[in-house]
Amino acid sequence: MLEGLKFKLGAHPINWVGEDVREHGSDTPYETILDDICRLGLKGTEMGRKYPQDKETLKKELASRGIQLVSQWKSVLFSDRAYHEQELAEYRKHAAFLQEMGSKVISTAEVGGSLHFDPRRTPNEKKVIPLDEEGWQALADGLNAAGKIAQEYGLKLTYHHHGGTVVESPEEIDKLMALTDPSLVYLLFDTGHAYYGGAEPIHVLRKHYSRIAYIHLKDVRQAVLDAAIREQADFVTCIRKGVFTVPGDGCINFLPIIAELDARGYDGWAMLEGEQDPAVHPPYEYANNALKHIDRMYSLIGSGEG
Repeated sequence: MLEGLKFKLGAHPINWVGEDVREHGSDTPYETILDDICRLGLKGTEMGRKYPQDKETLKKELASRGIQLVSQWKSVLFSDRAYHEQELAEYRKHAAFLQEMGSKVISTAEVGGSLHFDPRRTPNEKKVIPLDEEGWQALADGLNAAGKIAQEYGLKLTYHHHGGTVVESPEEIDKLMALTDPSLVYLLFDTGHAYYGGAEPIHVLRKHYSRIAYIHLKDVRQAVLDAAIREQADFVTCIRKGVFTVPGDGCINFLPIIAELDARGYDGWAMLEGEQDPAVHPPYEYANNALKHIDRMYSLIGSGEG
């Protein structure tokens, strides 16, 4: 399966244990996650909240299964300049950890203005607060500075456009890419978050391919999303409702995406992501089905149908 695939496939632990919805998979031990990834024949993962926090233990557990730690999410609050010094110091620590683990990319996302992640927000607030022009410039300046730090450690800052944040829509992705230095700030292209934000994922991929250094492959259940929109559900509620799933189980057409990556010769990492309740959607089964779906897409490309 997946013979000839040019890019490297891994699995994000969020398929097994939720990050934004803490009750999802809360009783799942990290050994189950890593063993399942190994059984799937995959060699990469991102850091998850259940993985060992001790570096030597983590290295041992990953190495025993032949799995590479590809990245780890890093929230930043750069849109407020008052936080720059503190945030950049933390970013340096994060980069040092990932360098020691052999990673090459840092998944990075701004939390300023977001409903669930901004530490300055109160629980009774209901909407994302868009950035003003000063906020955008402060974010860009902070990201450029963090990108320089990442480079010091042999890493690339890959910006994760993300639902429920100030960089969600295709216009916001465009603006962030225009404001930041292409040699310092790259893009983490996420198919599911692109669709959730109102974009056609293939359009984002083609428009910003030169900036893409890391990929998350995620699908969306259209009917669930439509119902969530009618209810004006926020991002975390959408996760609880089951808006997101793995490739092949939703509405996104992955054939042109896989074909574009193949034609461009993308050889970086791509993570399978579902971000749904593992008690309802068994992670190993869903990930295995996603691999079969990607394999079918790749077969169609090879037969000239892509």
